[in-house]
Amino acid sequence: MSGRVKRGLYVGRFQPLHLGHLKVIKSIMKNVNELIIVIGSAQKSHEIGNPFTAGERIMMLKQAFQEAKIPVSKCFFIPVPDLRMHSLWVAHVISYSPHFNVVYSNDPLTRRLFDEAGIKVEHIPFFDRELYSSTEVRRRMLVDEDWRTLLPKSVSNIIDEIGGVERIKDLSMTDSPTKRNH
Repeated sequence: MSGRVKRGLYVGRFQPLHLGHLKVIKSIMKNVNELIIVIGSAQKSHEIGNPFTAGERIMMLKQAFQEAKIPVSKCFFIPVPDLRMHSLWVAHVISYSPHFNVVYSNDPLTRRLFDEAGIKVEHIPFFDRELYSSTEVRRRMLVDEDWRTLLPKSVSNIIDEIGGVERIKDLSMTDSPTKRNH
């Protein structure tokens, strides 16, 4: 690499950050010197499928990284709002990010868009995908099932601090059924 830093990019909504995300990030960190974490749908919050603000999600990431001993100094946390035109999305992400050499994703659309832009894309391992999913965490919060075991302790603490469970329950009463699945 002749002195160039290998910098990877990983996109997630982190609504909320769970242990599966953390395992994926640890796995990616073994392959890069620095990691750009793109907080996707950054403009969205206070919706049943996107209850947390970009700032709250960044706080979750930083606290969880400290708890997991992931060096925050080797990471960039970049909130990126959605763009409704897929053909422009990669350029949109690039405009918000430092230069990167590789993208880590299993999402078919994300993989295709970066591949078509000539950017190397690597698969990431899934860790108990059925269990470790933000959708499952939010579902458990709504029905008062154990959700804390799916999250780093620091993230659970932040959710308690901001009244996250109450927010999700309130949102579930005002959101339409079609919004709940997005």
